Amino acid sequence: MKMMIEYLTAQMAVIQLSGRFDAFHAPTARAQIDSLISTGTLKIVVDLSETSFLDSAGLAVLVNLLKQLRQLGGDAKLVWPKKEEATRILRLTKFDRVFEISDTVELALSSF
Repeated sequence: MKMMIEYLTAQMAVIQLSGRFDAFHAPTARAQIDSLISTGTLKIVVDLSETSFLDSAGLAVLVNLLKQLRQLGGDAKLVWPKKEEATRILRLTKFDRVFEISDTVELALSSF
C-alpha cells in the first residue's frame, strides 16, 4: 500500500491510498491518520480510487477515522475505488450508508 497526504488547508486534507489496504498496512495508516488529526485536521477525504483491496483491518481504520473526526466536530468522506472488488466490500459492509462516498476527490471536497 502507498499512502500520500495532501494538505489543502490547516483543517482539510486528502489521503490517497493505493494498492492493498489490509492488516499488514493498517497499523501504519492508522498511526499516520492519528497524527494528522492531532495536528487539527478535521475534514479528510480518503481517496480509494486506486485501492485494489480492503479487508476488515483497513475498514476498521476508516471507521476509527470517521468516529474521531465526528467527535471533534469534523467529518470524513470517501472516494469510490475503481476496482470492483474493493467497491463490492464497501457495499457489502454498508459503508456506503455510513460514509458519504463520491466519484471524485473534487466532488467529495465540495460536499464539506
